[in-house]
Amino acid sequence: MLNCFEELDGSLLDRATFKCRHKLLGHPALELSNLAKVIPALPAKQVMYSVRQLSTAADFEKTFSQRPLESSIEETLENIRTSDSYVMIQRPEADPSFKDLLRQLTDDVEQLMRKRGVGGAALNPHLYLFLASPNSVTPFHLDRYSTFLLQFRGTKTVSVFPQWDESVVKAQRLEEYVAYHNTKLHWSDDMNALGVAHHFAPGEAVHIPFAAGHHVKNGPSDVSISMSIIFNTPESKRWHQALNFNYAARRRLARVGLSVKPVGNSAMRDGMKAKVWTMLSKVRGA
Repeated sequence: MLNCFEELDGSLLDRATFKCRHKLLGHPALELSNLAKVIPALPAKQVMYSVRQLSTAADFEKTFSQRPLESSIEETLENIRTSDSYVMIQRPEADPSFKDLLRQLTDDVEQLMRKRGVGGAALNPHLYLFLASPNSVTPFHLDRYSTFLLQFRGTKTVSVFPQWDESVVKAQRLEEYVAYHNTKLHWSDDMNALGVAHHFAPGEAVHIPFAAGHHVKNGPSDVSISMSIIFNTPESKRWHQALNFNYAARRRLARVGLSVKPVGNSAMRDGMKAKVWTMLSKVRGA
């Protein structure tokens, strides 16, 4: 029995995006009155925000590299309904009001992992919290982990794209992104035909597989409040390591006219790359 989600098909975990329902509507941690107290009290490095309208083609990760000088976080929250603002909070479970949420969501994720046969313990699970003005946009990007995104207030459209489809993100660009070498992804509006658009309301959740590109457009009528649990499984950790291996090896092999096979097509090959990357990382660390 799942704590936070209605029953869903765990066999799709990290294989395809899907929408489901969650049971957390009305949770006191997600009320604006609690958020207005919790967010300003968190360490500044955990609270990232923008006070301008973003585009789908923007570099999502660089958006928050500098804090806005024209608005404090308190002012941003107070004016979020009208200010084209976007607030992202990493690890809100640092506040006691979110600790039980993380524990319950992690338990659900681990039940789904066992059903899928990809291990029983989620790796580094933690929460992200998102508050955004009406009509705000989350640029096209991908995550280096698996995600469940839960909606609590307002509406949005979450467009999710196949994780290994090179017509969405080329293999080399995916490797560069995961390795933090280059986080600016190509985007054009005609790419929308390649994804699944989930129209998303309070009480609903969407699964975004590991490294699946996605972007978000909030609805026009209300502030959006959503929260995600992010995590890795042993399978997605191997993908992450294999992508780092490819990034490091691709440039070196190209000098002698060789190439690397993309990640995501062979579990055996990805596993070997992950093992080599783990050994090399240990040597470099020593």
